Amino acid sequence: MAKDRKPKGSEVVTRDYTIHLHPKLRKYGFKRKAPRAVKVIRDFATKTMGTSDVRVDTRLNKEIWKTGVRNVPYRIRVRLSRKRNDDEDAKEPLYTLASYVPVTTFKGLQTVTIEE
Repeated sequence: MAKDRKPKGSEVVTRDYTIHLHPKLRKYGFKRKAPRAVKVIRDFATKTMGTSDVRVDTRLNKEIWKTGVRNVPYRIRVRLSRKRNDDEDAKEPLYTLASYVPVTTFKGLQTVTIEE
């Protein structure tokens, strides 16, 4: 008999990821790089956390746009938090909040699960 298992995205969890933006933005023109970076982070969060409702924090958005529309950082450290949706008429019971994690270097960083 197989055990009753919960679906992948059913519990509340927080993880830190490093997203390598450069190869994903290489083929886009200058005026589309920063908006596309936000979409890449949104798509990454949707795929890894299993929720279609992804909210980007203002600090993360400002970090992407800090050097302008053209010069997006090559890598960015992001904290993805899957949280319960308190809104009663929400389509999904969970949403993902993407926030910025400042780091000095990306060397040796791995995905880390944050205990709350």
